[in-house]
This record gives sequence, structure tokens and C-alpha cells, in this order.
Amino acid sequence: MAEVRIAEDWKEILREEFTKPYFDELVGFVKGEYASGTVYPEGRNIFRAFDKCPLDNLKVVIIGQDPYHGPGQANGLCFSVGAGVPFPPSLRNILQEVHDDVGTPVPLSGELDRWAEQGVLLLNAVLTVRAHEAASHAGRGWERFTDAVVKAVAERKEGVVYMLWGSYAQKKGSIADPRCNLILRAVHPSPLSAYRGFFGCKHFSQANDYLKSIGKEPIVW
Repeated sequence: MAEVRIAEDWKEILREEFTKPYFDELVGFVKGEYASGTVYPEGRNIFRAFDKCPLDNLKVVIIGQDPYHGPGQANGLCFSVGAGVPFPPSLRNILQEVHDDVGTPVPLSGELDRWAEQGVLLLNAVLTVRAHEAASHAGRGWERFTDAVVKAVAERKEGVVYMLWGSYAQKKGSIADPRCNLILRAVHPSPLSAYRGFFGCKHFSQANDYLKSIGKEPIVW
């Protein structure tokens, strides 16, 4: 595994988590998986969401479940893919809703770095996956770690927009206080559910209206 990069404020906030026994076990498991087969994303990108969106810049949290498990797809940001990679169905639906909601043209690239760099934490609950085996690294400790991340955001930041798509994300984000943040809920953007309430949810315009109302710069979606 290559050395991972993570913003300094996250490194400090999560320092204690990195020393816990469960995390040592998780690291051992993940290193073994990278050594014995193909795992996504590349090792250097495991914590890319935290490198691209320092806590100090954070305005929006979007929670995914598990990295893409096909070649060239996962890049460390939930729902995002690298430049030139065909859009997975959920990402296509997200970008279509952005277009329908705020008018942004559907981009040629599914790389969401531009969102992260504006303060959108694109957080998967599980940060690694074995190639072609969805949820293959679930239940190994990543969920406990990312619960600690969401808790850290909830304890340290107010005026955050939480976009919680599907029951899994809604449960994970339930710690956020609706009295001092904007909690947006919808079904998951996958083709199985998008037509049952994701399309037309207008989360992106609602997020920007809220950010402007509390004196923050809106996101250029």
C-alpha cells in the first residue's frame, strides 16, 4: 500500500481513532487484501475524501456505502469516478438531478473533486473493497471509523448540510442535530429507487439556499 494523504486537521481529529485496537486490526486486514489481490481504490486514495475536504472547509456531507468495485472506478470520493470512466448508474442519476435542479450541464467527467474542493465531504461508510465483490470489506471496522468521522463533524461544526440518500446513509447521519444543521433525506439515487423520490428532491438548490442564508458561499454543483 502506498502512503495515504489526509488533511492535517483530520489527522489531528482522528489521531486517537487511529490508535485504537480495532483500527490496528483493520489496517492489518486491508494490507493483507492489497498484498493478495486487487483492491479499490488505490492505496494512496483511501483517505482522499479527507485530503480534498479538510474539516475547516466542510459545508456539506454526502454519505455513500462502499467504493465502486470495477476497474478504474473508485477514486476515494463516494459516487465519484476518474476522468474518462463511464458514469455508474447512481452517479448518472445524481448528475441528472443536479442538472434538473440547478441547471448545471451534465459534465463530461464524473470526477467530483470540484465538489470536494468546495467543502463537500464525499464519505463512503466503507473505504475499501475487493475487486468485483461489493461489500467485501464491510464489517471489518471501516463502519466504526466512519461513524467516528460523522460524530466528529457533528460535534465540531454547525451549519452543515447533510445529504442522506437511502436508509443506510440516513441511519449513519442520524447523529447530526437538525436544529443547527440542514438534514436532507431522499431515497438512494440507484436505478432501483431513484424514481421513487430522488429525482425531484432538489437537494442541491436547497443546500445552496441554506448556505447562503447562513452567510456561506454556495456550492457550484
